[in-house]
Amino acid sequence: MEGRKTYFASDFHLGLAAGTDPHEREQRVIAWLDRVSADAGSIWLLGDVFDFWWEYRKVIPKGFTRFLGRLSALTDRGIEVHIFTGNHDMWMFGYFEEELNIPVYHEPITREWNGKRFYLGHGDGLGPGDHGYKFIKKVFRNRLCQILFSMLPASWGIGLANYFSGRSRHA
Repeated sequence: MEGRKTYFASDFHLGLAAGTDPHEREQRVIAWLDRVSADAGSIWLLGDVFDFWWEYRKVIPKGFTRFLGRLSALTDRGIEVHIFTGNHDMWMFGYFEEELNIPVYHEPITREWNGKRFYLGHGDGLGPGDHGYKFIKKVFRNRLCQILFSMLPASWGIGLANYFSGRSRHA
């Protein structure tokens, strides 16, 4: 959109209970979206928007209603919203595209604006080293592992993921 701005943000970790109230965190993100929407042409969310996100076939994580509604309102107004998956929310399987009209990127991309090239993505595991994380990332992105995880009832799967996320933070 001519004359409109492009905004970038990442690592909101919506739903994270450690350190701040999750509802307050969501309200702060919504307030930011409201401010930038006045002159935004596009908004790029570069991963870890959620502290945990898993889409079952008919279930998405509880919460985030106001945030998801705000994203939907933005796209309805013609503001482009783009989301990259991060290491905490890599399990996006169609909800954002189908329900919110938001493209989801699972790998970094390159875009050009005003003659300048930008490399966009979350960035986790892209550099050298961190072989342990890179191995776990391959397991988490493995289709068979995803199918097996999706066979768990939603309350078990989400509870298990939140438990391990909390242990990981504590460590």
